[in-house]
Amino acid sequence: MTDKPEAQENHDHDGEEPLGASPTYIESPKLRFEAQRALIWVAVVGIAMLAVYISQSLLVIFGALVFAAMIDGGARLLERVLPVGRMIRIIIVLALTTAFFIWLSLFAGSQISQQAAEFPSIVNKQLGATVEWLQARGFAISTDNIESIAGQLVSGVGTVTKAIGGIFGGLATLFLIMIIGIYIAVEPRLYERGVEWMVPKKHRSDLLVTLDEMAFTMRRLMAGRLVGMLFEGIFTWAMLAWYGVPMAALLGILTGLLAFIPNIGAVISGVLMVLVGFSGGTDMGLYTIFVYFLVQVFDGYVVIPLIAKKTVDLAPALVLGAQLIFGILFGILGLFLADPLMAMLKVALERRSETAEEDAKSKTEGQLVGT
Repeated sequence: MTDKPEAQENHDHDGEEPLGASPTYIESPKLRFEAQRALIWVAVVGIAMLAVYISQSLLVIFGALVFAAMIDGGARLLERVLPVGRMIRIIIVLALTTAFFIWLSLFAGSQISQQAAEFPSIVNKQLGATVEWLQARGFAISTDNIESIAGQLVSGVGTVTKAIGGIFGGLATLFLIMIIGIYIAVEPRLYERGVEWMVPKKHRSDLLVTLDEMAFTMRRLMAGRLVGMLFEGIFTWAMLAWYGVPMAALLGILTGLLAFIPNIGAVISGVLMVLVGFSGGTDMGLYTIFVYFLVQVFDGYVVIPLIAKKTVDLAPALVLGAQLIFGILFGILGLFLADPLMAMLKVALERRSETAEEDAKSKTEGQLVGT
């Protein structure tokens, strides 16, 4: 018997007339293949556009994961000395964190507020003096251009901060990150099961291993970052206060906070420290330069390697490039989260490469056994 024409394949069992081919059906196999490829590219572009459109929510969720990793790391550290339940350990970590910020506000609240009010005028004055010094030596630098660039750096915000708007939006975003992070830290396995459910069964075991490695890396990365922030803040404050540098407490806090942002944070804190130092004279300015390099060298070569030596190794240029891109696209939140996001991407890619190598090795061994 001859095969039925393709137009007559679809017909009703009651003897009705065949329906025929669909108007959208492409008969040529090559043209149909190219149309499928084009559809895949359109879907990829659509998914990318959707990711950019909902980038605010995605960054908030990822920030919550980073915060949850900090809480989880503290709870695991307490487990070594306190044989109590996980929930109690999480409450202890949150209570200690809250107590620290309350103590900080009570210890230096009025002093820091006064220094913060005077800080912009000192920085602007020193920037003007620096520009005049450079102009006196033949450099064609305009004060208006410097102020314009500084204003853009300070006030330039990305998609996220524009969407949520102002300081109240920033506080609301921080509050959402903390609440979601606490929920995730309390029951991490619940959310892991939800992610596993969205992938096929044959890939769930590999996904679970990848998630465990990413969580371990995040905990080590955040542990090293927090220890570095604490060391840089306290050491900077102590060294500057010992020499009598103005605003030592404020500079210590800013140095500690900016230490969360690798590369860029150290440069910003160093510039601010040196500008304030030279406001008290050349000797004080040179001393602040010495303190800056001493803090950065000791933190980079002693503290961080000891705490986070098993953390994923990221190339400095790669981190800096990611910070610039995420900072331009998503503002200050993207700048803060660029480093941990790159670390997680690297862990996922390395795990994917290892899985592909294992599959290829198993396939080769199976072929050898079959022959």
